[in-house]
Amino acid sequence: MKILVVLTYYRPHTSGLTIYAERLCRAWAQRGHQVTVLTSQFDPALPLEESQHGVHIVRVPVLFRLSKGVIMPKFGLTANRLTRWADVIQLHLPQFDAAGVALRGRLLRKPTVITYHCDLRMPPGFLAQAANQAVLLMNNLAGLFTHRMVTYTRDYAENSAYLTRYMGKLHVIPPPVVLPQVPPEAVQKFAEVNNPQRRRPVIGMAARFATEKGVEVLLDALPAILQRYPDAQVQFAGPYQNIIGEEQYFARLSLSIEKYIASGNWRFVGSLSPEQMAAYYPNLDVLVLPSLNSTEAFGLVQIEAMLNGVPSVASNLPGVRQPVKIHGMGQIAPIGDSRGLAEAVLEVLDHPEKYQADTAEIARRYDPDTIAAEYEKLFDEMQRELQH
Repeated sequence: MKILVVLTYYRPHTSGLTIYAERLCRAWAQRGHQVTVLTSQFDPALPLEESQHGVHIVRVPVLFRLSKGVIMPKFGLTANRLTRWADVIQLHLPQFDAAGVALRGRLLRKPTVITYHCDLRMPPGFLAQAANQAVLLMNNLAGLFTHRMVTYTRDYAENSAYLTRYMGKLHVIPPPVVLPQVPPEAVQKFAEVNNPQRRRPVIGMAARFATEKGVEVLLDALPAILQRYPDAQVQFAGPYQNIIGEEQYFARLSLSIEKYIASGNWRFVGSLSPEQMAAYYPNLDVLVLPSLNSTEAFGLVQIEAMLNGVPSVASNLPGVRQPVKIHGMGQIAPIGDSRGLAEAVLEVLDHPEKYQADTAEIARRYDPDTIAAEYEKLFDEMQRELQH
């Protein structure tokens, strides 16, 4: 099967969406499919075409940016060529260019599925808000043209203004989650480098440093946590400087964070490779997701942590609360409530034995090969319908 995957950003860009897409594309390639990714050349240093792990990547040059969005004049011509080549099309939303590709899929009778990851919210400003409205319009057109829609959980779908319009097309497929196996020495080395004073407990946050992630909620919760555990350390894994559209947010919080860095209670461990993430999680006592709005729909990092026996404390957001609810590994905290977050974190730290589960079963449920097979069933179903 020839599978065309279309999304604005692909690896090496780091986000839950790009990691999801990469895992799924690799799984399809390993299952014998021809997989092509159509995406932006968001970094001019990236090649226009290359192959990675059996996945062919086609990048379209970016003329200019509108906040987090990109304008690519040559996208249409490239999309024409690749949609004719493909047997099936997968679109990752939110995405400005999705509507045109979905329309091509409809006209060419190519089975087209949208994977809807989260709502889009641009930062303040006239241009950013104009771009936000344009993307919302194109997302709605894409929803009309596509044959099927996929999201991670029904909980998120039932609370999404976008997805509730298309419930008749909706299929729930969990996200693909896997981490490489690393030896115990790698885990120990990570601890020696990033926690040389052997501070405990270690509270992890794995995310981009972005407004919707609720970093300030964790910062405001820290005094209560440190009162009981004065030697605690937050390890923030992920990009945190020069994030497009988030520069002011980082600047606003940096003074508070610098205070905790100086005291040894906060450490930025940077953007980590999959192997480094696999060494990061076993060093944690709890992972936190203090996310604030529907731009977070699940939190893949929760499952990654749970695979390593690490419980999670997540905001009571649709979708985001599901890993804790399904697997019982952690606590759910009120949205934007630093006191509630502190209480939930302390509960997990005080009673870690209460928040364990069968990690082997969790690994089977989210294995990328399992998820790839579920998509294949959906593709087969669409192909049969279009043949009649």
